[in-house]
Amino acid sequence: MKICSKCMKPAVTFIRYNGTHLCKDHFISYFERRVKKDIKKQGKTEDNCRIAVAISGGKDSTVALYIANDIFSKRANVELIALTVDEGILGYRDESINFVRKNCKKLGIKHHIVTFKDMVGKTMDEITTKDNNQSECSYCGVFRRLCLNKKSKELGINKLITGHNLDDMAQSILMNFVNGDTQKLARLGPHRKIQPGLIPRMLPLISIPEKEVALYAIMKNIDYHDGICPYSTNALRGYFRDIIDDLEYGHPGTRHSILNSYENIKDLLLEKYPPAKLNECQKCSEPTSQNICKACILKNRIS
Repeated sequence: MKICSKCMKPAVTFIRYNGTHLCKDHFISYFERRVKKDIKKQGKTEDNCRIAVAISGGKDSTVALYIANDIFSKRANVELIALTVDEGILGYRDESINFVRKNCKKLGIKHHIVTFKDMVGKTMDEITTKDNNQSECSYCGVFRRLCLNKKSKELGINKLITGHNLDDMAQSILMNFVNGDTQKLARLGPHRKIQPGLIPRMLPLISIPEKEVALYAIMKNIDYHDGICPYSTNALRGYFRDIIDDLEYGHPGTRHSILNSYENIKDLLLEKYPPAKLNECQKCSEPTSQNICKACILKNRIS
């Protein structure tokens, strides 16, 4: 039996990238301390702020909801709500929403749902039958961002929390480097500058590995949906996930190094690629750097 590096209690995990064994209590403390530090780094939360947590029902967004509730429920002048995008994936999203409802009820948090059907006129299941030349994730990512931004503005949201973890960030950084898309790399959250018409993002789990998020959920008895999106098997991201997992296994700390390297050059990227001046989309009035936003271009393809 391994013993916690901080006390004499049995360890529940071994943190390979820093060589410590941690018991349940010290792991939870270690986890929450890093989350609070990252939230603080991402900017002050002003009084009379309305914060939405984008929650799918999976472990990352559900843990983000619980963490946000622990931190912000102590402030009477900060309101926290939950916001779910229902893409319309039968047998997957309908099941995960049940977990969201249960957790929101437990925490006493208002829950709002916005659907692809209402926002773009078709469910994700219907979209997949319309265009074989574009990946499902390309449509889903663009339409999810549209739903979150538009619904957040309707609800008067000041900040939007997402459950992106360290693995997600490392994969996104590597993908953009490999694709040579340094402009997109500069636009990765968390966002320092508030662009007119866009709700700024907060990423409380940005430095937390995915497995630690799952362990935290178990240690805190947080119930979440562990299903896998049926369309994710076609996503290119899975290829980069495998690369980073292999690197992390052989060289613990690789994910943190990728994130730290990105954060060290982000100011230079923003200097070279400052936030674009945004226009109103001529069709939907959402912010875009072009005349017609990406969401409207994609909607036209499936109409």
